[in-house]
Amino acid sequence: MDTFSKSERSKIMASVKSRGNKSTELQFVSILKDKGITGWRRNYPLIGNPDFVFLRERTAVFIDGCFWHSCPLHCRMPASNENYWNNKIEKNKIRDKKITRTLRAKGWQVIRVWEHEIKSNKVNHKLNRMHNKSLR
Repeated sequence: MDTFSKSERSKIMASVKSRGNKSTELQFVSILKDKGITGWRRNYPLIGNPDFVFLRERTAVFIDGCFWHSCPLHCRMPASNENYWNNKIEKNKIRDKKITRTLRAKGWQVIRVWEHEIKSNKVNHKLNRMHNKSLR
């Protein structure tokens, strides 16, 4: 049972500033640099706040954490407060799909990379796909 009312908890949670998944993003930066991939920007103001934007290629890259974005391989819901977490994660998935559709409708290529793909270095296929499309 929460010690705060629903509105108080909402205010508290709204004031918490997201720090993102910095270590995963930094690993991705390292991979980009190792492969000699340039032209990317971070913190670029675009719909959905992609983690990386390639302006020339009109490509938005999202680094999706396995828990927060419900990776089918690794997402394990907490046993406590099940309804809250199921609703929260489901809303994240709906928001992700909406952002992807919106960006694609505006002519952007959207690439979503799972956290585990970076950690296991399986991200190379997606980077190659992105690079090949930019050469067209």
